[in-house]
Amino acid sequence: MSIYSKILVVADINHDEQPALARAIQLAQKSTSTSKVTFFLSIYDFSYDMTSMLSIDERDAMRRGVIHQREQWMRKVAEPYVCDGIEFDVKVVWHNRPYEAIIAEVFAGSHDIVIKGTRKHDVLESVIFTPTDWHLLRKCPSPVLLVKNSDWPEDANIIASVHVGSENDTHIDLNDRMVEQLNSLSSRLNASPYLVNAYPVTPANITIELPEFDPTTYTDAVRGHHLTSMKALRQKHGYDEEKTIVEQGLPEDVIPEVAEKLNAAMVILGTTGRTGLSAVFIGNTAEHVIDKINCDVLALKPNGYVSPLDPQTAT
Repeated sequence: MSIYSKILVVADINHDEQPALARAIQLAQKSTSTSKVTFFLSIYDFSYDMTSMLSIDERDAMRRGVIHQREQWMRKVAEPYVCDGIEFDVKVVWHNRPYEAIIAEVFAGSHDIVIKGTRKHDVLESVIFTPTDWHLLRKCPSPVLLVKNSDWPEDANIIASVHVGSENDTHIDLNDRMVEQLNSLSSRLNASPYLVNAYPVTPANITIELPEFDPTTYTDAVRGHHLTSMKALRQKHGYDEEKTIVEQGLPEDVIPEVAEKLNAAMVILGTTGRTGLSAVFIGNTAEHVIDKINCDVLALKPNGYVSPLDPQTAT
């Protein structure tokens, strides 16, 4: 089965232009099976619940009226994007926490991916991530694609930030998942795929504490290990060597630099939460990388990840 056949798109209530919906339709059009796109919005107005002059039935009727108005607006703004061959639906819910409503819909509808627009700073051209974005990155069980622009550039590049130096099963599995997603997205969006890996700089304190320590030999050994591991990954997935990049430095520095150099339209990141625990947080490295990337970002969770909002585990 092709990935992303059930797509949940979060509507941007502040604009008629819907870049997330544009990207969703792009992906759906390239699907090998019939795709369903659900255009979703969570709304809430505290005043409707606090109006003591109205009865419960009257408050419910007012809420239904607001929801109906939003549904009509969503269908109108979606018209330029929606096309034949794609199952399309609109859903509006009344909820005071948008990220909880989105994640609840992911579970209820078994959605393969959540696509949401991000805010672009007009002056610095940087992406500003909202609290809802961060909650989704940390807690959503499905992949989350944060979209910056509606227009997909010609001859685009997509990079996957793999972690090949680790022998941890979670990282190995996550690398494979990222490459699979990279292959599918590159094919659907007519883009060139790249694998990028950062390896650590030799700690300066080691050369001070151990005078006999040779930092050059150590650095060469670390680089050699990462190059060998990257070779194994690219050969496993049929990638040419020129499509792989191994650079020394922190991921939060290397990945944004490579993304800018390649003029990447999307970066795929793995977010390694503590699997099986309710208190799961996106890794600090991923947070730092995301803050510096000025293009679409796709965040993937490892297999075994359990969302703290999973209804089956909620108490």
